[in-house]
Amino acid sequence: MRLLVLGGTKFLGRHIIAAALARDHEVTIFTRGRLTPNLPPQVEWLRGDRDGDLGALAGRRWEAVIDTSGYVPRIARASAEALRGAVGRYVFISTISVYPEFSRVGIDERAPVGTLDDETVEEVSGATYGPFKALCERAIEETLPGRAIIIRPGLIVGPYDPTDRFTYWPTRVARGGDVLVPRSLDWPTQIIDARDLAAWSVTMAEGGAPGIYNATGPDYTLTFGEVFEACRAAAGGDARPVVVPEEFLLENEVAPWMELPLWIPDTLEHAGFAAVDCRRAIAAGLTFRPLPETVRDTLAWDRTLPPGAERGAGLSAEREAELLRAWAARGGSRG
Repeated sequence: MRLLVLGGTKFLGRHIIAAALARDHEVTIFTRGRLTPNLPPQVEWLRGDRDGDLGALAGRRWEAVIDTSGYVPRIARASAEALRGAVGRYVFISTISVYPEFSRVGIDERAPVGTLDDETVEEVSGATYGPFKALCERAIEETLPGRAIIIRPGLIVGPYDPTDRFTYWPTRVARGGDVLVPRSLDWPTQIIDARDLAAWSVTMAEGGAPGIYNATGPDYTLTFGEVFEACRAAAGGDARPVVVPEEFLLENEVAPWMELPLWIPDTLEHAGFAAVDCRRAIAAGLTFRPLPETVRDTLAWDRTLPPGAERGAGLSAEREAELLRAWAARGGSRG
């Protein structure tokens, strides 16, 4: 199969390229060229800009495209229109953030998506990210009816993740000592290894049925305690979880999700955040590697980064120590 990847120089795109090459597909990537990727020699690299410079795609044909870099609806539509006669299937990597609320457990692909009062705005922000992705989905489906495959992942994790929204936990547990843990060890979470998502995205590009698929995981209820134990097993050491009530954390203005990755407060508003229904994707072949493998490989990759590399998420060591002292001063357990 001749496969085009829009993007491909960063996190998920790198894994998509690797998965496609492992199946002997011919891979072309289209990027702005701002990053100089260390691409395998057999990958063709087209340079351009999705916002007005799509000329490098003209006159070419591929069996499928996987779009990892569509965020602005107007630009997504332009790419779809440029490729309408050039590809058989259009796989768009969207997000479960298209759903505006998670008060219901088991949200599936039929749930309403977010909207914007003004669909002409183009500034990507926390408020517009989800609705933008939903509008991108609509643009692609309207442009390529019957050929669009929309994939809505949850939190993507694993090697090359630039966000640290999962990497924080393997690296923090590896540091050992008392580890501040929010809420309990029993709350559920959902993640998907980028390599599993990449492999399945290629499978869908090869001949998946058109439609929309939620794609987070795993295929069982994963608890934070299991994540912590997998991190401790991979890292070794003496890490001890210190469970701190979320009321204390919110009182001290600890930001859920970004300062303590994976943690979302236990409210009715968030009841379904870590319980999205992914059965349709699983029925279409999505599979998940064991959690210990994801943790081990994430930690190994992180250890290749330069010392003192800037982190995108997680508590600093100083901030965590301050919170642990404050909790202990209230009579809280230290592990």
